Amino acid sequence: MSPEETGRLSAADRREQILTAASVVFGERGYAGGTTDAIAQQAGVSQAYVVRMFGGKEKLFRASAERAADKVIEAFRGAIAEFNANDDVHEKTLKLAIAYTHLVADRGILLTLLHLFSLGHDESFGPLARSCFLSTYTIVREEAGLTPEEASAFFARGMLTTTLLAMRMPDAADDPTAAELMQCTFGETSTDLITLSQGQSPLDDSGR
Repeated sequence: MSPEETGRLSAADRREQILTAASVVFGERGYAGGTTDAIAQQAGVSQAYVVRMFGGKEKLFRASAERAADKVIEAFRGAIAEFNANDDVHEKTLKLAIAYTHLVADRGILLTLLHLFSLGHDESFGPLARSCFLSTYTIVREEAGLTPEEASAFFARGMLTTTLLAMRMPDAADDPTAAELMQCTFGETSTDLITLSQGQSPLDDSGR
């Protein structure tokens, strides 16, 4: 019996451990560059165990992407639960944005989603990318109660936020132009996002 099988973690906990590692590796390297070996090393288990649990890289990437999308949905639903009856659109979208701010402290989640969206042309991953995004949009429309126009504006700013974080724009916070752009984009979450993002490196040098 392998060391990972004799450990104290349950199968569900071990699965989450591997998916967390996959988020880091796929986030850093993308689907093409990520390998089950690198994910196994990141998770501290054997490659054979990873393959046995997920059945190969494609299924592992799919599970990692679904996990990332589920995290966004979970964060948004948590924010929606904090809505008050008299909240206006600004207050609702601010609560959603703050929830997203805390979520993307895990850079692997952010980058895994971006890699998924970049595979929209792929026969296997394209439908998943569209489904994940539309599920999130539906929650913002139906559960948060935003109009189509309000939801579109919210996601437009969210995608710009995601792009700026992916390119590590907070690392250039001392540049007045970068600071201006981030302040206009991040708004009331600007300081938190810059603090959470600066210095993040999801995959250590030995795993790059």
